[in-house]
Amino acid sequence: MKLGMLTACLPQLSLDEIAAWAAETGYEALEVAVWPATGSRDFEAAHLSVADFGPAQADHTRALLDRHGLAISALAYYENNLHPSPVRRTEIHTHLKHAIDAAAVLGIPYVGTFIGRNPDLTVRENLREAEKIFPALVSYAGERGVGIVIENCVMEGWHPDGYPGNLAYSPELWEWMFSLGLLLNWDPSHLTWIGIDPVKTIVPYAKHIAHAQAKDIQILDGAIQRHGFFGKAIDRTDPWDVGWWRYRVPGRGQVNWSAVIDSLYEHGFAGTLSVEHEDPVWGGDETRVKQGLAIAHQTLRPLVIG
Repeated sequence: MKLGMLTACLPQLSLDEIAAWAAETGYEALEVAVWPATGSRDFEAAHLSVADFGPAQADHTRALLDRHGLAISALAYYENNLHPSPVRRTEIHTHLKHAIDAAAVLGIPYVGTFIGRNPDLTVRENLREAEKIFPALVSYAGERGVGIVIENCVMEGWHPDGYPGNLAYSPELWEWMFSLGLLLNWDPSHLTWIGIDPVKTIVPYAKHIAHAQAKDIQILDGAIQRHGFFGKAIDRTDPWDVGWWRYRVPGRGQVNWSAVIDSLYEHGFAGTLSVEHEDPVWGGDETRVKQGLAIAHQTLRPLVIG
């Protein structure tokens, strides 16, 4: 198992700068954000320009990794592949293919994305729509030696009422997406707040966990009593502010990382555990983000043997 980090939390830095800092801090792998330079999300990073990725960029990237002794565990393009706008959906699928092409050139095993959701349709209708879309994307990736991993993030901020905006958040939906040839980028933080014990999901789905993310979560004492499970309904000016929990870096929340990593080892996971930093306490500027990533490294390094 390797200990890595997702680069998206440092959008203002270049991949060269991130690689130098990550290696010095002790990380072994990078999950590299590859959103377009302009896109639809309010939090995105473009650390490889996959839309025009050519031989010079490939050579530079390989030399950068060799210089710092790093690997790239996956390319990250987490977007809504079921976007209700046909034009936007086509743009997303095109960029996802660009990411797959770049991964193939560099020998990167995975590209990460979301199933997504059309909020105008029911869950069942969305699943039927996804069944028309994803087999071709899986085939496109497979022909190039790349797997598509889906993060189990709820993406509640994508739905106008805060309901799941990414239909890959529970084991029931994992089983459905595995039937399409998709793999899992497993993240315990999302499971925790929707009432699922993350450790108990490792054993039955271990063979499908191709990549894993390390993000912690803090349940705010008593806050659910006001808002309920679905979170703020009237005062949610920020679509991501549920009001009764928040993401934290590993070591500052309630995920039992010793149990998580022990179970991953026991059941054969030999991929990358990639820190995803979305902690508001250790955010806001480059210095604090790096401090948060250092805290995560200090928490996880003694547990990830390598």
